[in-house]
Amino acid sequence: MSPKTQTIKTACPHDCPDTCSMIATVEEGKLIRVAGNPDNPFTRGNLCRKVAHYEERVYSKDRLLYPMKRIGKKGEGRFKRISWEEALATIAAKWKTILAETGPEAILPYSYAGTMGVVSMTACEGRFWNRLGASRLLRTICSSAAEAGYSYVYGWAGGMDAEDFANSKFIIAWGTNLSSTNVHQMPLVREAQAKGGTFVVIDPFKTRTANAADLFIQPKPGTDAALALGMAHIIFTENLHDEAWLEANSIGWREFRDNCAKYTPERVAEITGLDAETIVTLARRYATEKPSSIRLGYGMSRTANGGSMIRAIACLPAIIGAWGKSGGGLLLSSSSHFPIDRQAVKRPDLVPLPGEPSCRDYGREIPRAINMNEIGRVLTETQDVPVRSVYVFNSNPVAVAPNSNLVVKGFEREDLFCVVHEQMMTDTARYADILLPATTQLEQLDLMRSYGHLYMNLCLPAIVPLGESKPNLDVFNGLGKAMGYTDSVFDDTAEDVIRAAINVDHPFMEGITYDYLLEHGFAKLRTESDIFVPYKDNPVFGTESGKVEFYSEAAKRDGYSPLPEHDAPAESAEADPELARKYPINLLSPAAHHFLNSTFANVESLMKSEREPRIWTNPQDAQERGIEDGDTVKVWNGRGEVQLSAVVSDHVKPGVAWSPSLWWNRDSPEGRNVNVLTSDRLTDMGGGSTFHTNLVQIEKLAVAD
Repeated sequence: MSPKTQTIKTACPHDCPDTCSMIATVEEGKLIRVAGNPDNPFTRGNLCRKVAHYEERVYSKDRLLYPMKRIGKKGEGRFKRISWEEALATIAAKWKTILAETGPEAILPYSYAGTMGVVSMTACEGRFWNRLGASRLLRTICSSAAEAGYSYVYGWAGGMDAEDFANSKFIIAWGTNLSSTNVHQMPLVREAQAKGGTFVVIDPFKTRTANAADLFIQPKPGTDAALALGMAHIIFTENLHDEAWLEANSIGWREFRDNCAKYTPERVAEITGLDAETIVTLARRYATEKPSSIRLGYGMSRTANGGSMIRAIACLPAIIGAWGKSGGGLLLSSSSHFPIDRQAVKRPDLVPLPGEPSCRDYGREIPRAINMNEIGRVLTETQDVPVRSVYVFNSNPVAVAPNSNLVVKGFEREDLFCVVHEQMMTDTARYADILLPATTQLEQLDLMRSYGHLYMNLCLPAIVPLGESKPNLDVFNGLGKAMGYTDSVFDDTAEDVIRAAINVDHPFMEGITYDYLLEHGFAKLRTESDIFVPYKDNPVFGTESGKVEFYSEAAKRDGYSPLPEHDAPAESAEADPELARKYPINLLSPAAHHFLNSTFANVESLMKSEREPRIWTNPQDAQERGIEDGDTVKVWNGRGEVQLSAVVSDHVKPGVAWSPSLWWNRDSPEGRNVNVLTSDRLTDMGGGSTFHTNLVQIEKLAVAD
């Protein structure tokens, strides 16, 4: 290695459960490559295809390098370079006017998980916005429905150690495409298979992960709660449940058992489209081939009945007493295992001072909350306090938010002062009035937790920021000072935030200091054993009772059934026959193999691998419409229409289509991606997104002469 070559320990910041530990190689100040850290037991020296060529993203031709102001029509992407001083002064002046005329709730931050960093995400969702008194954003686009459903059973408490799946005898990947979205889980599944274990995939689409399965089960979309409750019925009726464990550690299990009696194999087969014997066999094997485990994905929760589906599935490990045993249980998310000091990071104590404009002027104790899935409606419909300014960071709502025709209409408003802090000239960036250049993770310091394993990573900057790009924290500190705030928090550095975050008295953090992370790059939480087995001794769950709650008083108070049930999704033949006759195809739009939401969708090598915006349709549906493989088709519903290239395949069942997301509008036919079709309806629980509750019609487009 050349004396001018450096290697820097860092980590992937993106919205993925793997949260990979990385090594960046830099030569003469330029990033040459990134690689997985071979010393990290979860990353194991490997990276996914998306991140393996990260230098392409860092040096992309779309990269924003200087502050700019709009000089063209919104959406045209015409800007003029300005200084940081002018940019911050312009924003502060505009916001001070809005504060005086309308109040701080007229200003809305919009962000999500473009980075998962404790500094760039967690801290920057709080601090400045709390001090300003801006409208609160309910960040519900991804996981809130799943968390709500899971919490009614267990409280929001973490699940299995991802590494313990290697010790399972029967693994179900339920509603998750591990080979594309959780790639480092797959070697652990392979280890279990090599030791004689069985791997089952349950998914409405035959994914890459299904190709690695010993058993693939393909229910109709939105019917997973019925499948889970049907499995529970078999387990109870065949006396395969662990009654002693249930008596000691749960409440309401007998009521739950009695309620499951109506979910007979025959009824569940009719609901799910599966064979009754398949349901019976799955239940028996899950209950008897122990230890058994479930890797549960967030994707299925993005349906109108998503919370209910997660809730029903979450009951299964408790029924068979899987918790507290190596290789047994369930993993939805491990994030709650990380005991960081959120108060020190987000600073909820920061509020407008007495006499400053605040929500109190509207009779509210705390600022109003706006659901991010409804951003199109919020920007286009009358509100008690109109949104006059939106500040976008860590997100690309024009491309990723549902019902995007309405979202675009909102961002086109000439009276909406829009600021976008971005790394790339995204679809959303083109609508900015002030456009600010952001650093990538390779140019900033941050700390990463994970929702897919138990390792914490310190992310050191590998190169100096390109152009005049700045990290989120630096920009918010600058905005705080431009607004005239004298709070010392606006002098905090990223290191200050990280040190405060991990300065907690918790056994899981014993010995994990900033200096330790600086030396080693990562650390696994200091759990009772190297492979963590939650709820092993005297289990206490996060519910009100401290036990597993099959019967939930909390759910009842919130207006839901106290017992898990199956309800048909809002857009389905069962719930709305008339709509289903008009739009008979259920379109699913989960993550593409080479993209992560809209991140990486402008990297040329990955675009080439993903080929083009496509839709998978069953041969029967294709034949009825005269569609052949490769044809351009129109896909539409009452919200909009798109053009896609058809893939005729039995990977989907009749009445179901699949379009991997998410292409930028810029690179989609007629400038529209699949989110013009998706609904901004909210889930049954948690106010989540309903991307997969989406009925459409498909037809072949005539070829012009």
